[in-house]
Amino acid sequence: MVAADKPNRPADGELVRRCCQGDELSFRELYRRYEGKVRATLYQLCGREVLDDLVQETFLRVWKGLPKLRSPDYFSTWLYRIVWNVATDKRRDFAKRADLRAKLQPEAPVAPLDLMELQYRDWVEQALQELKLDFRSVIVLHDLEDLPQKQVAEILDIPVGTVKSRLFHGRKLVREYLENQGVTF
Repeated sequence: MVAADKPNRPADGELVRRCCQGDELSFRELYRRYEGKVRATLYQLCGREVLDDLVQETFLRVWKGLPKLRSPDYFSTWLYRIVWNVATDKRRDFAKRADLRAKLQPEAPVAPLDLMELQYRDWVEQALQELKLDFRSVIVLHDLEDLPQKQVAEILDIPVGTVKSRLFHGRKLVREYLENQGVTF
């Protein structure tokens, strides 16, 4: 496909309508358009351990839910809402499993951290992992996925003012974390 052909690509809404009529090629096109963004968002929200499974779960939910989508032109917002739900479900599952493991296993002594290992970690990723999910999700969707604040608010089903507040406080926490690691701005 040459660059001049890109403006002639069907819009998301048109692809959704075609999918609802059984056109699998249109779903493949939606998958190609959004797979990288879905993968990146899920990675930031849940880590890499089960990333492929989460991406697959997301697009499975999309395929099953397409006939119920009321506004096909808002596909990307709806998709990110599904990503958020998949990530939330997985984090709940992680928490349940961690709680069960803690109950079943005796407490192990904590090993001292290797300072050389800490020095080479990706500090930004660590800072994001330290954040509460409320802050992390807003930063990932807005700052890393480049979604407008209004769309982030729709995806997370919160007011725009809450998005702005969480961005402010989340960025402040990331900055403080990085400064504590010796990073200067």
